Amino acid sequence: MTTAPAPQSDDRHLWTAAVAWLVLTAIAVPLIVFVLGPHLPPGRMSAEASDQTSANIVLTAICVPIVLLIVIFFGYAFVVFRARGTAIEDGPPDFGDARAQVLWLILTSVIVISLAVWGTYTLFWSAHGAGGGQGPNPVAKPSDASSALQVQVIGQQWNWTYRFPGYGGVETAHLEIPVGRDVEFLVTSLDVTHSFWAYELGVKADAVPGTENIAYVHPRQTGSFSIRCAELCGLWHGHMFQTGEVVTSAQFASWIAGQQHAEAPNLKYLPGYSGVYFPEPTRRAG
Repeated sequence: MTTAPAPQSDDRHLWTAAVAWLVLTAIAVPLIVFVLGPHLPPGRMSAEASDQTSANIVLTAICVPIVLLIVIFFGYAFVVFRARGTAIEDGPPDFGDARAQVLWLILTSVIVISLAVWGTYTLFWSAHGAGGGQGPNPVAKPSDASSALQVQVIGQQWNWTYRFPGYGGVETAHLEIPVGRDVEFLVTSLDVTHSFWAYELGVKADAVPGTENIAYVHPRQTGSFSIRCAELCGLWHGHMFQTGEVVTSAQFASWIAGQQHAEAPNLKYLPGYSGVYFPEPTRRAG
């Protein structure tokens, strides 16, 4: 006569699931950091984008073990404790496990407090703010802000144009900026509220009529970046899409000289350069 094997104890089940979780976490976290991490948005094209990418890597690496814990717990429970055979009956009542509850509270508290400390350090000591909401001081500027290239970003239904006060106030329909130099975006609007979002540069600033919002960026790599409007601004909001370029200093000098020559006849039709503009009363809100 044979007897059925004794069921595993609760501790045995706990340790089996814990080992599976530790093994998968040890595999997944390095993959997140070293394989997926370099491809997380917004990339490394600028110093600001690089900081945002690093934060995304940290947050993803923290979230993965939590997700694995939940998936393994439910998956293990579905496989090991599922009803077998034709008999359908309720299992024994489960009143919870104080150890699991305490462990969950401790782990989640450690994670939240650690993220709060890391975020506070980054906000107050690492990122001092650059006038665009990147830090605690809304008027802080980079140390070499006086030599930054000024670019006025003008939102309008439904396009972006760019004026360069350091180059006679010339206005262009395309944006090129030099690599390795701080750029000061002076963001405003002619009609309604838009939002200037240079995705790969890690820059987003609202474009509000009568207001000048400032954001700095330090491009590190040449290449293309997408420009979108991140604020619903009317019927053709989705049309406000452009592609900008980060180029070498020599390429930028050649490009801006060409723009000054090509746009010279149009300067007489433009209003004088101003930090802000207001909608025409007869064309308010487009």
